Amino acid sequence: MSDAPDRTYEPRKSICPFCGVGCGLTYSEDTGKGTGWEAPVNTRGELCPKGVAAFEPGEHEDRLTQPLVREEGTLVTASWEEAISRVVEGLGTAREEYGPDALAFFSSSNCTNEENYLFQKLARALGTNNLDNCARLCHSSTVTAMVERFGAGAMTNTLEDVPEADVFLVTGSNPAEQHPVIFNSYLGPAIQDGTTLLHLDPRDNKTTNAADVHLPVSPGYDIPLLNAMAKVIVEEDLVDEDFVAERTSRYEDFVASLADVDVEANAELAGVDPEDLRAAARAYGEADRAAAFTGMGMSQHHCGTDNVRALLNLALLTGNVGKRGTGVNPLRGQNNVQGANDVGARPADLPGYESVEDATARERVAEVWGFEPPATPGLTEVEMTHVFGEGIRAAYVFAENPALTEPNLNRVRAEFDDLDFLVVQDLFLTETAEHADVVLPGSTWAEKSGTVTNTDRQVMRMRPNATLPGDVRRDFDIISEVGERVVEEYVDGQGPADGAEHADVDEPGSIMAFAGPGAAFDEMTAVNPLYAGMTYDDVGEGSLRWPFPADADEGVGVLHGETFSNGERTAPLIPVEHVPPADDLGTDELALTTGRVLQHFNSGAFSRRSATLARMRGEDVLEMHPADAEPRDIEDGDRVVVENDRGAVEVEAAVSPIITRGSVFLTFHYDDPATNVLTGDALDPEAKIPEYKHSAVRVAAKG
Repeated sequence: MSDAPDRTYEPRKSICPFCGVGCGLTYSEDTGKGTGWEAPVNTRGELCPKGVAAFEPGEHEDRLTQPLVREEGTLVTASWEEAISRVVEGLGTAREEYGPDALAFFSSSNCTNEENYLFQKLARALGTNNLDNCARLCHSSTVTAMVERFGAGAMTNTLEDVPEADVFLVTGSNPAEQHPVIFNSYLGPAIQDGTTLLHLDPRDNKTTNAADVHLPVSPGYDIPLLNAMAKVIVEEDLVDEDFVAERTSRYEDFVASLADVDVEANAELAGVDPEDLRAAARAYGEADRAAAFTGMGMSQHHCGTDNVRALLNLALLTGNVGKRGTGVNPLRGQNNVQGANDVGARPADLPGYESVEDATARERVAEVWGFEPPATPGLTEVEMTHVFGEGIRAAYVFAENPALTEPNLNRVRAEFDDLDFLVVQDLFLTETAEHADVVLPGSTWAEKSGTVTNTDRQVMRMRPNATLPGDVRRDFDIISEVGERVVEEYVDGQGPADGAEHADVDEPGSIMAFAGPGAAFDEMTAVNPLYAGMTYDDVGEGSLRWPFPADADEGVGVLHGETFSNGERTAPLIPVEHVPPADDLGTDELALTTGRVLQHFNSGAFSRRSATLARMRGEDVLEMHPADAEPRDIEDGDRVVVENDRGAVEVEAAVSPIITRGSVFLTFHYDDPATNVLTGDALDPEAKIPEYKHSAVRVAAKG
């Protein structure tokens, strides 16, 4: 660590490192803060408070500027040569002694496409698909459901066309706070011009303030609500019969599945007014064009995939797919959630979402890489932590902090101590780095080049605005050097096959050496069909949107027009049954749900170390309905203890009817309180996403 790192600034057009909106951001020499430029998304140069404060953490006194290695139980400074040598030995020894699947790789949806591409290639060069990124904890269930039905796990539409909708259906998301530029620049003006907003969320928040109908659904009860909406649409002849006949299958089976759905009973189960539910269903069903937006309130359940399936049913029933101002549009969290997944940082997919089990896809990738990736899907992020010290013996964590973001934290933190070897590459000595054998100081967004892919599939360029402080190296260069050395030393005979194509590399014999991010981007487009027609230079100061086929002049905006992305003309309507939350609510227990607020972002040390955002802090409180507070003798401002069998936190109570009765709300931004000591690790059986949005807790006044 160092005192305020020394570095200089040169304003260049880059992209904000926080949410998936992808706002243009550069350094202001006048203020020393972030300022917007007229980029593809924030076309007027607008920014939210996070973007303005984005440069501050790079100057923080706690920032790491030298590698650290563990000596006699203590982390001490070391040279890069010593640190990387230990990483190579730690990963290589585990591979030699226990096999490739004894390795685990945690990639980063907060880093560039090129860094994630290089990182996933390293894992596969070492022979394992045990590779994941934190999107597993956010939208993996959304991707699973959408790929299954449509063939693509991304926004079906664009930010430019969705304002043409007559109705917005926002489910489990609060874009006014979580994606403020999208809300203020795209959704808000449409609402002011007459677009109806339907909001499904347990909390009355800033998005709700603009809603025509608010359905305060109880956490874990989205399926009964959405099924009841489908029943109303069918009963009241609001089905788009032409679309259903031409573009869907299994309609009769689906309608039969609704026979036992009682709208009033489902509304009561979901905790909403049945007349409000009917009003929302009618508004959505009667609209010429309706656009749905979905967030982690829908996805972060052990039935998250089924939640999204139920939402897709509504879009298919009403013909709201494949045209402007419609669709189902997941709003991504971090700035490169979409891109990290696009480029293959997933345990079961190669770049472009082609399955590792697809022999043809593996062979095609091998022609470029010079080696064939492993064919067996790897473990997901949560699954990997659960076998630390058993199946997994060594882990490489890149710009992630699972010792704060994983569910059931007390269990996870103990599991980190079971590893034989752990390397963490990050900006700060995070909760995860505290467990590490080697810590490599990484680079901030402001010090790197590369691309990121935003929430509506736009690939955009990042450019360095600041020099590197101290002895810091760029993340891309660190991964490349570690990869070159560990592959050379521990993977016999590895290298490009004779005649295999390979992008511009520093050394022709190395599969991990590239002249820079542009060269990695070129190779990435050769193995990722979604990006095939793109070039690094063509991205320029604008954007290129996938899918961008090799023979096309531009990318596709609205997906699923004549056919779905999987090539099929029709998509099935799939009956979905309610699955109760994993945690039963016992006597005197409440349902804890979690989420983000405007001033901070996720659980990142990067956000927590911003002075500007810290001054805005004050939202780390437990929101609690007055009807739940009164019998517990809790008043607004009291210190309370929130606990269950997994752990306990202490926090201030904010007593207010903005949260639905029977539920309480905490952010997951901070290390104190570390909310995820309370959350459960029950997983969706298909997407393997944890159930963050419904945890049974007891709340009592402190003392």
